Amino acid sequence: MPNFILHSDLNCFYANVEMNDNPALRGKCVAVCGSTENRHGIVLAKSYEAKRMGVKTGQANWQALQACPELIMVPPDYEKYLYYSRLVRSIYARYSEYIEPFGMDESWILLPNLKDILRAEVIAHEIRQSVKEETGLTVSVGVSFSKIFAKLGSDMKKPDAVTVISRDNYRYLVWPLPASELLYVGPRTAKKLADVGVYTIGQLAAFPEDGIRDKLGVNGVMLRHFARGEDGARVAPQGYASPIKSVGHGATCVRDIDKREEVWRVIYELSQDVNHRLTKHNLLADGVSLGIRYSDLSGIMGQSPLPFPTRSALDIACGAYALFCEKRDESMPVRALTVSAIKLSPDDLRSQADFFGRTDSQLKNRALDDAVDALRNRFGANSIKAASLLSGTPIATDKCETVPMPAIMYR
Repeated sequence: MPNFILHSDLNCFYANVEMNDNPALRGKCVAVCGSTENRHGIVLAKSYEAKRMGVKTGQANWQALQACPELIMVPPDYEKYLYYSRLVRSIYARYSEYIEPFGMDESWILLPNLKDILRAEVIAHEIRQSVKEETGLTVSVGVSFSKIFAKLGSDMKKPDAVTVISRDNYRYLVWPLPASELLYVGPRTAKKLADVGVYTIGQLAAFPEDGIRDKLGVNGVMLRHFARGEDGARVAPQGYASPIKSVGHGATCVRDIDKREEVWRVIYELSQDVNHRLTKHNLLADGVSLGIRYSDLSGIMGQSPLPFPTRSALDIACGAYALFCEKRDESMPVRALTVSAIKLSPDDLRSQADFFGRTDSQLKNRALDDAVDALRNRFGANSIKAASLLSGTPIATDKCETVPMPAIMYR
């Protein structure tokens, strides 16, 4: 029997939840926005009325107000959004035990053993209607034979609609779309595809496999399979937790910063949180990545390997800081930073420390990190702090290549 897949997407989720809870907002230009005072002042979601006025997700609040002076800004309430998300998923659970979330507002739903796609379309309409009647929210649903095409279908008609992409019509519906509409094709990948004359999903599907591998590697081959309807990815069962692939933490600074010692302090603070989460999940990192967002909201990311598998906050911070020195635009103040540990593996090799060539000092630092983490778990995150993070203490030199290893002193 064939397996059909739905992709459900709650329309303007945060904004619709707010309008659902406050009917006075319905029909108005509404945006859920981060706090301007805490420098998280960007648009997280907007109503269709606000969208028509030019408000875009990711805009700074002041930019959104320029586009739509009558915009009503509402602060986010994540507990409320999580409540609605769970409520909607309970509706999906009436039809399948295979429900794979893709954020709070999207899910893939596997419908196994159906005779034809028409029955899957009927179920999609039943789900759409039940969500509207029981929660007051609207949902767009894509119906297809693959996860990628089901996701495309849910994006095609909004709000409150069902789109079917079958083996008979996908060439007609999907192939004329821009390549950027395909899941996992971001701006950089779209530019690389454009460089070789690939602008549509159909052109990607027709591109020779060896050629796309030369240009984009194995990821390019994967995208070509997606474009051809050859996505064989399965929908995970409800409650399935995929292996952790990275652990990261980011922060928006209370003001733009341009001094290296200030950047180091932020990176080191973030790395301590990463260390805590690696310890919690018993993981080691073989690499580090750093995201930099500048004052004009532009950004850049980079990653590099670490000398040895570690979860040390200091090792991660030094790797991230080296990336900062390599990647940053000296002319731009920094607004936000994100530090992530990547290339993770289980920390089940304690007895094989010598195999990694760890020195006594590295092993002692590891033990110190564990002791500090235990104290923070018991007495709070701010109960103990590295002396090098105290205000007024110089932490890094102006020359990246000679950044010292800060003393590990706590108070």
